Amino acid sequence: STAGKEASGTSNMKLMSAGALTLATLDGANIEIKDAVGDDNVEIFGLTEEEIAGYYQRGDYHARDFYDQDPRLHAALDMLVNGQIPGIETEGRDIFNSLLTYNDEYFVLADFESYLAANERLDKLYQQPRIWAKKALANIAESGRFSADFTVQRYGREIWHVVAKTPEDDHEA
Repeated sequence: STAGKEASGTSNMKLMSAGALTLATLDGANIEIKDAVGDDNVEIFGLTEEEIAGYYQRGDYHARDFYDQDPRLHAALDMLVNGQIPGIETEGRDIFNSLLTYNDEYFVLADFESYLAANERLDKLYQQPRIWAKKALANIAESGRFSADFTVQRYGREIWHVVAKTPEDDHEA
C-alpha cells in the first residue's frame, strides 16, 4: 500500500507468522511489524508519508515522468497494452490508464525503483540461508502479538476497559 493510505496489513501479519520477511511500504500494519521485529528483519521501500504529502502540497507529481525516464518501467507498463500478455486487454488498459492517464494516485511508479532495489537486497539475502533463517525466526517469534487472542485481550483492556473472565470464574460465583 502507499504510505499514508492506511491499507490493512493482516495478510502481512499472517505471512510473518509463517516466517516470511516483509517487503513493503511503511504504512499501516507494516509499521507495527517493523516496530515488532526491528529494521533489520523487514525490507521497507518506497516514498514516506512525508514525501507523498510533499507531492500533494506542491502538486508536482507527474507519473509520466517516471515512465519516460525508466526503460524498465516503460517496458513493464507497455506490456499491459501491447498484446505481450494475452487475455488482459481490458484489465491491462485500465491499469495502464490509472497509472498514466489518471496520474497514479497511489504513487506506484514513484516507488518502482525503490521496490526493485529492495527486492534485489532480499534476493541476495536469500542466498545466505543462516542469516535468512535468523530473520525468519525473528518474524515468527514476534508474530504472536498480532494473534486474534492477543488482540482481543488488548482491545478489552485498552479500548473497551473490560476485565477478562474465564469459564471457571462463572463456576466459582
